[in-house]
Amino acid sequence: MLKKIPTSEARLGMFLQALEGSWLSHPFWKTSFVLTEEADLAALKASGVAAVWIDVDRGCDVGPVAAPAAVPARPAAPAAAPAAARQPNAHFEDEIGRAAEVLHRSRQAVTALFTEARLGNAIDSESCLPIVEQVASSLARNPSAFISLARLKTRDDYTYMHSVAVCGLMVSLARQMGMGDAEAREAGLAGLLHDVGKMQMPLEVLNKPGSLTDAEFSVMRSHPERGWELLKEGAKVPATALDVCLHHHEKIDGTGYPHKLAGEQISLLARMGAVCDVYDAITSTRPYKAAWDPAGSLQRMAQWKGQFDPAVFQAFVKSVGIYPTGTLVRLQSGRLAVVVDQNPASLVAPRVKVFYSTKSNMPIPVQLLDLAAPGTSDRIAGREPPENWGFNYLEDFWNPKN
Repeated sequence: MLKKIPTSEARLGMFLQALEGSWLSHPFWKTSFVLTEEADLAALKASGVAAVWIDVDRGCDVGPVAAPAAVPARPAAPAAAPAAARQPNAHFEDEIGRAAEVLHRSRQAVTALFTEARLGNAIDSESCLPIVEQVASSLARNPSAFISLARLKTRDDYTYMHSVAVCGLMVSLARQMGMGDAEAREAGLAGLLHDVGKMQMPLEVLNKPGSLTDAEFSVMRSHPERGWELLKEGAKVPATALDVCLHHHEKIDGTGYPHKLAGEQISLLARMGAVCDVYDAITSTRPYKAAWDPAGSLQRMAQWKGQFDPAVFQAFVKSVGIYPTGTLVRLQSGRLAVVVDQNPASLVAPRVKVFYSTKSNMPIPVQLLDLAAPGTSDRIAGREPPENWGFNYLEDFWNPKN
């Protein structure tokens, strides 16, 4: 039997069937599960969600606390379950410089690698391993720093840096989904090589500043197969990298390409690659379009029914944050702020820099605010599209390299 209760009455052992509001407003990657962890209970009560629906036939009801033995086990996720939140080893401000160095070295290495691919030469996947290792190390220290910097690309270096960014997103997502370090690095290598087929595309099509014609789009749709052909001739290229290269444009509903695979016909890594590829593409400035803001991109992706594996996508949101670094948010106090870092224990309470008052419509002194810190009463009321305010300098708040 379903019962709606105030969030304040939630306790361990309850089966959460649904939460009031959209999933983007709460701190969990799914909504139907048993509350078994104190951290989840604390995150729920701090989320601002007013009420929840519980199933009293599958978990505890309101009333006296049941014995621990009565708490049912958490059901398995349809894909790999996300790992417990990993605390960063470094503050965002301390890692951003090192992440910039990793990105610089990665760009040089990928440019050289892709130049060989453009010449039709075989890919040496082992030469990519140091790049993946450096990216994985930066992400282990602080994932927000690398992922945020990797999103900032020029139109000229998009093709190269997109591969580096997807490498980082794949490593971060793999860790979120509970994969070990070796599997995460394999996912990162697949992300790094997923678009190598674009090096076989005509430059006038690849770098066209406007919309593609049907004929040009047909040419571009051949890049997964062209990339697969290049990689299979290479030395020690893992089967997983070949698969992600070939199938990262497949869709769960079977309408993707090149093989119109559906559901679990698509490998888990290819389903992960599909999400990471699209997110980086739409949050980056490309030859024919301006970047979308990160939180707005997640909201749009959530509405594209049939494109992504829902469990993988929800885990991805948890890996980058409901409000990724660089997101413009409105606080309940009426102030505007830019997200500068994530709090792994609470996706709805990141660290932000407050800089503008919507009451006076004037800038205010910049203040760093940790929304998860004890005693902090302000909360995020929602995201704000930067274009509505004419703000085009938000990265200055979180990127000290500017």
